[in-house]
Amino acid sequence: MFDTIFINLMDGFKIILQVKYLMYALFGSLLGTVVGVLPGIGSAGALAMMLPIILVLDPLGSVFMLAATYTGVMYGGSTASILLRVPGDTSAVIACLDGHEMAKQGNAGAALCIAAIGSYIAGTIAVVGLMILGPFVADLALKFSAPEYLALYIFAVTAVCSLVGNSMIKALLAMVFGLMISTIGEDFMGVKRFTLGITELWDGIQFLSVTLGLFAISEVIINSENILSNQKREVLKHRVFIKLKEIVYSFWSIIRGGFIGFIIGVLPGAGAGIASFVSYSTERQISKNPENFGKGEIKGVAGPESANNAASAGAFVPMLALGVPGSATTAVMLGAFLMLDIQAGPMLFIERPDVVWGLVAALYVGNIFLLILNLPLISLFVRILYIPMAILLPIITIICMLGIYSSDQLTLSLYLMCFFGIIGYFMRSCDYPLAPVILGVVLGTRMEESFRQTMIMNQGNFFQILDRPIVLIFFGLAIVSILIPLMFNKIKLDASDVD
Repeated sequence: MFDTIFINLMDGFKIILQVKYLMYALFGSLLGTVVGVLPGIGSAGALAMMLPIILVLDPLGSVFMLAATYTGVMYGGSTASILLRVPGDTSAVIACLDGHEMAKQGNAGAALCIAAIGSYIAGTIAVVGLMILGPFVADLALKFSAPEYLALYIFAVTAVCSLVGNSMIKALLAMVFGLMISTIGEDFMGVKRFTLGITELWDGIQFLSVTLGLFAISEVIINSENILSNQKREVLKHRVFIKLKEIVYSFWSIIRGGFIGFIIGVLPGAGAGIASFVSYSTERQISKNPENFGKGEIKGVAGPESANNAASAGAFVPMLALGVPGSATTAVMLGAFLMLDIQAGPMLFIERPDVVWGLVAALYVGNIFLLILNLPLISLFVRILYIPMAILLPIITIICMLGIYSSDQLTLSLYLMCFFGIIGYFMRSCDYPLAPVILGVVLGTRMEESFRQTMIMNQGNFFQILDRPIVLIFFGLAIVSILIPLMFNKIKLDASDVD
């Protein structure tokens, strides 16, 4: 078996290492990185922009360019999150928490370096997983139905709520707020909920309006407040590169993030955003100093950034093996396959091994290009932080407004972004965590859909899902994720009483 895989992989590298295909992969990596920095486009949007281009290329070159673009977008999104606290996609939200704090402490270069290194290592893990475990993991993914996805989402919710912020109650309230936002709009039965008679709200509130408002606009308000109060901004001298001990310190976080991201990426509908949330909560849960997370902990960047890159490769497993897109991005990729007369599914491995193994090789080469391109550019990226706040804040605001408006051309989305910016300002002032709100928005619709499907499957008997082993595993993990922080806090209180 392994001999066959190795031979096929070498054939894939023989294809991708042709000069013209290397140029396609290089262009895709560079374009993906640039587009990933811009909010509002995302990986699916980036690939959609590439569809007119691929029509003039040969099928293999088109596939390789799209794959490289995909990996580039996943890394590019972290740059704006770390430097400016402007997440352009779900997967980049977590990078805001510790990555931006590192930037404020003068460690922006280290944060960007660990993101690039982690993305490369995790991408390598995911590519190996795609080669060896792809068919087996795809078979496991087929066993996931509505009850399993519901249990997975519940685990993600409890893990984040129990580990983000200083108060579980505040985290839960923030999560509920996010779930409430997700209920706005037309439901699965065609019922309009909480739309206030506004037609534009029938499709719900756009994710970007919430994310950019809570993170970017709230940051603009806080810094504007500091300028108006004549509070001087401390301009730190930022380290450009990372220390070897920081890489060693973060190594196992990267490895764990790679495996978590790949496994979750394989599950249709889960996506890189959930992978980064789960990775972050895992790192904080097993850390000896969980209180450092959210204050510039490098493991809080290494794990999630590794996870979202690995998830992007993992999403190719169900697409290639089953013809089922694992995310919105792979759905666009599947559409591109149809345009190129390539039929994804089990027969693809037999009929078009050049596409399968060339794609695997392209993903790996794309990760190498990302490392080569981005490490030298870190010194340039860091210089953004030396721009005076009076100039930088309007630029951030304009970027956010352009990102929002270009995504749906609705003036209402701009108003909502400003509204959530004010909400984010008050939440940060009152020490409410923002991440649970985002997770609630992302998972709310999916949880509701999975719950309804589960109830229909079980004829209204919810507890029947406890007969499923995978459900029990996720429920067990959810309980553990709540109990461990409570036990940890109890130990700390007991220790303080002794002192």
